[in-house]
Amino acid sequence: MKEPTAGAAPNPHDRGGREFVASLEKGLAIIEAFGPDQPRLTLSDVAKRAGVTRAAARRYLHTLAKLNYADFDGRYFSLSPRILRLGYAYLSSSSLSERLQPALERISSLTGESSSAAMLDGDDIVYVARSATQRIMSVSLGVGIRLPAYCTSLGRAILAHRPAEEIESYLKRVKLEPRTPKTITRKADLRAALEDVRRRGCAVIDEELELGLRSISIPLVQASGTVRIALNVSTQAARVAAADMESRFLPHLREVGESLRHIL
Repeated sequence: MKEPTAGAAPNPHDRGGREFVASLEKGLAIIEAFGPDQPRLTLSDVAKRAGVTRAAARRYLHTLAKLNYADFDGRYFSLSPRILRLGYAYLSSSSLSERLQPALERISSLTGESSSAAMLDGDDIVYVARSATQRIMSVSLGVGIRLPAYCTSLGRAILAHRPAEEIESYLKRVKLEPRTPKTITRKADLRAALEDVRRRGCAVIDEELELGLRSISIPLVQASGTVRIALNVSTQAARVAAADMESRFLPHLREVGESLRHIL
């Protein structure tokens, strides 16, 4: 088997091969079946959400329970606080959140609005730092929360700066679910939106993720020219018109983003 090029990132959608552990993939899918919308699930629920058989789900869930990563009350399974060890292992090994937090607080101070930073993980964005001035979504946002990349300004800011072949691969596999009546659900429209983001250097989302929510994001272009992280400002639609998002928030985002360019 051909050895991978040194420093090359693994392809998260590449399955198979002697080094791929399918059982670990299924175990992680079991854990990811739980979320803020479904913290307690039956065996059948988990099997369906994780895409595994009931028998497989039973084995994985009872293993997690035996290791104290999950709780079982006789009908429902739920993740236990011990599961936080897995996320903390990442947070404690990386100072990324600590480096981003002062920048986000600076943005919130300048704008009076909530600010976040996220990275792309598969087809989702994952929040890695956040400065919240108030709750602006129906779900509570925090470090580790995942949202679809296609209908978030953070996701589009990163996706637009991925290599062309990665964008096309993403567009082929992603399912564009309508989160609101304003969500882009045609792939041709999303492709055009990403091209517009790349041209303008920012992404503006107008109530596509949730009604009443507008956000604007910029990519953090590192010294190497790569983009791994995006910063955003989110606000309630009733307070700021869509046409005013760039003039109100973009200068502050760019000012803070430039200060991070050489430290990430």
